[in-house]
Amino acid sequence: MTKASLRHGVGGVFALTSFVGRRRELNEAKSLMTESRLVTLNGPGGVGKSRLAIELADRSSKAFHDGVWLVELASLEEGASLASAVLSALSVPDQSARPAVDKLLDYIRERQILIVLDNCEHLLQAAAALTAAMLQQAPGLRVLATSREPLEIAGERICRIPPLTTPSPLESHAAAGLDQYEAVSLLVDRARATITDFSVTPENSDAIVQLCNRLDGMPLAIEMAAARLRSLSVTQIVERLDQRFQLLTGGDRAGLPRQKTLRALIDWSCDLCTPAEQLLWARLSVFPGSFDLECAESVCGFGDLDPTQILDLLDRLVAKSIVSAERSGELIRYRQLMTVREYGAELLARDTDGFPKLKRRQRDFYLKRAADMVENWCGPGQTQALWAMRNDHANLLSVLEWSVNTKGELQSAAELASLLRYHWIAGGFLGDGRRWLDRILAQSDEPSPERGAAFWVAAWVSLVQGDRNTASRYLEECHETARVLCDPLLAAQVSHWRAFYLFFTGNLNESIALYNTAITAHKAAGNTASTVTGLFQLALAQTYSGDTGEAIRSCEEALELSSRHGERWGHAYSLWALALCRWHMGENAEARKAATEALEIQAEFRDAMCTALAIDLLSWIAASESRFETAVDLSNAASDLWTNLGTNPEALGPHLQADSALSADALRSSIGSTRTLELDNPRPRLTQDEALARALGVTPPTSTSEPTVGSLITPRQREIARLVAQGLSNRSIAETLVLSPRTVEGHVENILSKLGFTARAQIAAWVAQQPPSPGS
Repeated sequence: MTKASLRHGVGGVFALTSFVGRRRELNEAKSLMTESRLVTLNGPGGVGKSRLAIELADRSSKAFHDGVWLVELASLEEGASLASAVLSALSVPDQSARPAVDKLLDYIRERQILIVLDNCEHLLQAAAALTAAMLQQAPGLRVLATSREPLEIAGERICRIPPLTTPSPLESHAAAGLDQYEAVSLLVDRARATITDFSVTPENSDAIVQLCNRLDGMPLAIEMAAARLRSLSVTQIVERLDQRFQLLTGGDRAGLPRQKTLRALIDWSCDLCTPAEQLLWARLSVFPGSFDLECAESVCGFGDLDPTQILDLLDRLVAKSIVSAERSGELIRYRQLMTVREYGAELLARDTDGFPKLKRRQRDFYLKRAADMVENWCGPGQTQALWAMRNDHANLLSVLEWSVNTKGELQSAAELASLLRYHWIAGGFLGDGRRWLDRILAQSDEPSPERGAAFWVAAWVSLVQGDRNTASRYLEECHETARVLCDPLLAAQVSHWRAFYLFFTGNLNESIALYNTAITAHKAAGNTASTVTGLFQLALAQTYSGDTGEAIRSCEEALELSSRHGERWGHAYSLWALALCRWHMGENAEARKAATEALEIQAEFRDAMCTALAIDLLSWIAASESRFETAVDLSNAASDLWTNLGTNPEALGPHLQADSALSADALRSSIGSTRTLELDNPRPRLTQDEALARALGVTPPTSTSEPTVGSLITPRQREIARLVAQGLSNRSIAETLVLSPRTVEGHVENILSKLGFTARAQIAAWVAQQPPSPGS
C-alpha cells in the first residue's frame, strides 16, 4: 500500500493532505453502501476517486469489526497476482502452498470487513471475478472499488464522481465568496502548502475562475497547478494552459508514475482503450461543446469507423470515463472534459489528411440541421429547435471558424451563418452572429445566393443592435447582389429589411409601402415565417403613422397565420405589437392582456429583446393608469434587460424612444423626489428570470394559509422545471440560466423533494399539467 490515506488510517496508511468538499458524493456513496455490498466509485482519471474512497472508508470504519483495508492495484501488472495482493494488504501470512484465492476466501469468510479495491480499470476481468467470489463466500464483506470503468457484476451500485464544483465563468464573482466552490477551495488549500499567505483577491479572482474551469474542476490537475504557483502567478498559469501537458508536471514524487504529470494520467486512460476507441476519442475532439448520438454517428462514422460502430464505441468510452453522458429525461448528450478533448486533439493532429474531412463532415452536419430549423421554423417545435441549437452553440462557432479560415469553404460559412438567423436573433447570440457575419462578408465580394442571404441577415442583426449605418450598407450590397443574380426572393428580403431600417429612422410612409411590397412577395413565395415577421413589423409602422385600424388588422392577420401553423416566436412579437397598438388607442386592459400573453410565450424562448419590449410596455400602461409604483418596478426590470442586451429603446427608432421618454418623464413628475432618486441610483441588476417573474407577478407565497404543493416552488424553480420538461440536462440548464451546475442540481433536488417525485420525467409530466397561469 503506497497511497496516502486518512487521519485514523485505513489498512495502516494515513492522510498527508486535507480532504476538501465532496459532501454530496460522500452522502450518496454512504447511502449506496447501505443498499449494496459492492459500490464502485466511477469517474475519469484525476477526479479524486481514490481520495474519496479512503475518506469514505475511514468514516465507515466503526461499522466493521474486523477492519477497513486498502488494496492499491495501480502498480499491479497482471490479474493473476490480484488475490495475493489482497492477502498482502490484509497482512495475512502466505506460507502455505495453497492457492492464494482459497486462502483469501477462508480468511474473510466469517469476518465483518470492508475492502477498498483502488484503481481496478486495468484489471477489470480479474477484479470482477475475485470480487464476485469474495462476496459470494463472505456475507460480512463489503467492497468499495474505484475504477474508471464499472466492474459490471451482479449487485454492483455505481457512484459517479464528477469534477469539483467550479464558479461559472459567465458570472461575476466577488473574491470573498469564491472559496464556496470546491475547486477554488482545493486550489487555495494546496497553494498554501508552499505559499502560506496565498488567498483569493480581487486581483487574481478572475484568473482563478478561468483556471478552475479550464482544468475542468479536476483535483489532480488543480493540485499540479497549485504546485506551479511556487514560481508563477495564477494569471501566468492560465496564459500557458494551451500547453497544459507540458505545464502540469508537478505531481507528488512519492505518488504513482501516472500521477506525476497530466500527460501520464491521460496516457494511462488511452492505453486502456482499443485502437477503434482511441480513434473515436480523437475524432470527438472536434466538438468543443456537448453533442448527441446522431451527431457523433454522422460526423465520426467514416473510414475506419463505420457509423454502425459508433454507438458501441461511444458506450465503451462512457464506461471508461473518457466521455460523460448528460441525461435529461429521454434526451442524452455527451461531452468530453477539456483536458481529455485536448489530448484527443493531439491524437487527431497526427492524421493530417483525416482532419479536414472530419471538420467538413461536422460543418455539413450543422448546415443540414440549421437548414431544417429554418425550413420548419414556422410551426411546432420552435422552442426545442432553439434549445438544440443553444446546446450546440460552441460546436457551431467551431465549424464557422474552420470554414472561414479554410480555403474554398467561405461560401459554406456564409450559408451556415445566414441559416443560423433565428439562433442569433431569438436564441440570444446577437454578438456572436454579428461577429461571424461581419468576418464572412469582409472576405469576399463575389456575388452568390449564400452571400446575398448573409447580407440581409447581417442587416437584421445590425438593426436590432442599433447599428443603422452598417445595416444600410449591407442592404445596398444585398440589393446589388439580388440585381446581379436576378433573384426575386432575395429582392423581397431587401424590401423587407429596408422597410425595417426606414421604421428605425422614422420614415413611416416609405416603410409601410416597402413592407406591403415585401409581404406580397413573401406570400407569393409561400414564406410564412417572413410573412408573419413582416406583418407585425408593419403594424408598428401603421400604429405610429396613426392608422391604428390597419395596425390591428395586420396584427390579427399575423396572429391568425402563426396560430394556424403552430408558430410561437413571431406570435409573441405580434401580441406585443397588438398590445402597443391597443395602448395607443387607450384600451389599457386589452393592451395589458396581450403584452402579458407575449411574456408568457417568451418565458419559453428567452428572447431578451421581446421580453424587454413587453415589460417596458407594461410599465407605460401602468404609468398611464397612475399605478406609478408598479410602473417604476417594471421600468427598472426592463432597464436591466436593456443593459444586459447592451442596448436601449433609443436604438429601436424615434417613435419607441419617444414613448419611452414620455413615460419616464411622467414617472419622475409623479412619484416624488425620494422614489426618483431610487429610480436613478445604482441597484442590484435583475436577471432575465427575475425581471420576467416581476412582470408576470410571480412571487413566493406570502399568505399565512397553508400553501399548496405547487406554490412552494419558487419562480426560479418553476423556470428550471420548465427547462427540465424541455429535455435539458443540468449542465445545459446551468449554461442557459448562467448558474453553476451544482446550483441547478440543488434546485432540481428541491423540486423533486417538494413535489414528492423521484424522477425528472415526473417533473415534465407535472409541468405539462399546470394551468397557463403567470410564471407557469
